[in-house]
Parts: sequence; C-alpha cells; structure tokens
Amino acid sequence: MGRGGRTKDREDGPERKCIATGEVRPCAGMIRFVIGPEGQVAPDILGKLPGRGIWVIADRAALTKAASKGLFARSAKQPVNVPEGLVDEVEAQLARRVVNLISMARKSGDAVAGYERVKDWLTKEEARVLIQASDGSGRGKSKLSTPYGGSYIGWLTADELGLAFGRQTVIHCALAAGGLSKRVVEEAQRLKGIREITVAGAAGKEKTAR
Repeated sequence: MGRGGRTKDREDGPERKCIATGEVRPCAGMIRFVIGPEGQVAPDILGKLPGRGIWVIADRAALTKAASKGLFARSAKQPVNVPEGLVDEVEAQLARRVVNLISMARKSGDAVAGYERVKDWLTKEEARVLIQASDGSGRGKSKLSTPYGGSYIGWLTADELGLAFGRQTVIHCALAAGGLSKRVVEEAQRLKGIREITVAGAAGKEKTAR
C-alpha cells in the first residue's frame, strides 16, 4: 500500500481494503460487491458490474460480519438492503464459477476425469492440478498425490464435479498446465474461504474443515 492510503499494483494485481477486517489484500482473494439501483447489495463475482466496488476478503466470517453489522451501508454511505442468505449466495455463485471454468478446460482438452485417466496424467506428469470431491472416499483419494509443484482442490462435491464433466458424479479429475488452470485455482481458493467443507475420512467418518 502506498503513502496516503493509496493502493498500488503488485505482481499479484491491485489491492483493496476489506470493509470487515480492515486488511488490504490483492483483489484476486476478495469478493467485490456493488449497490444496485434499488439499494440492494449484489455480489460481483466476475468483477464487471458497474458502480463503486465494496470489497470483502473471501472468508465466511468476514462476509457474515459485513452482512450483519451494517458495514455495507457504512461503506456505501447510504441505506442498503442486504439480501437474506447473501453469504450462501456468494458461495453458490463461486461454486458455479469454478464448475464452469473446469467445464471449459474439459472442452479444450485440458481436463480429464476418472481415477485411471487422472492416474495416467499424474504418472506422465501431464497434470498440474489434482481435484477430488470433498465427499469422495478418503481411502480412494489417498491413492493419488498432488503433482509436484502443482495444486490441490478438495472442496467441490462429486455432484458439482459431475456437472463440469457432463456426468452424474465425478470423484477424481485433473487439469493440465496452462490454459484455464490458474484461473480455476484462484477461483477455487476464493470458494474455499467461504465454504464449510464436509470431508469424508478413510474410516467413513466425516469432519468439517475450513
């Protein structure tokens, strides 16, 4: 952050101040909101809606605080309408965004699904990102390892991954280097901050992770 409170662009992009925590973070890890014509608070997941942006870090507690403590109105300096279930709506929109990006990667040949195909990509070092369903078998998932120097995403459900591949459910998938992989990882990280994840353990037990 520059002198006088001004933000500056770094290698990871411009920074903004969170209205809930006061932290200054890169925009890539935050959620932008705008105030609609009737005063409603609207999430702008793609960052393209007109109007002055109001920013909150991609964290469920921070979003809940902003929605419940009148912080949107304070930032906008006007009365606003915070929709009921705003935090859940942000989570749903982020999940759709990640699923759509994985689907686009699949259509361009940069994503595969299924244990054997993913294992083959990992063996040949073609995979850059390993994605496994949060509700998949812990024992089955443990047989595949994150690519060296790559990324792991484990907080999408089998149904959500199935949507990305035109199937009912998907447990294992992988993304190749390049293409949309970086964008998938960035958007998935935002989703991770919002989502409370139920992870199936190897012994059939479940635990909630954040």
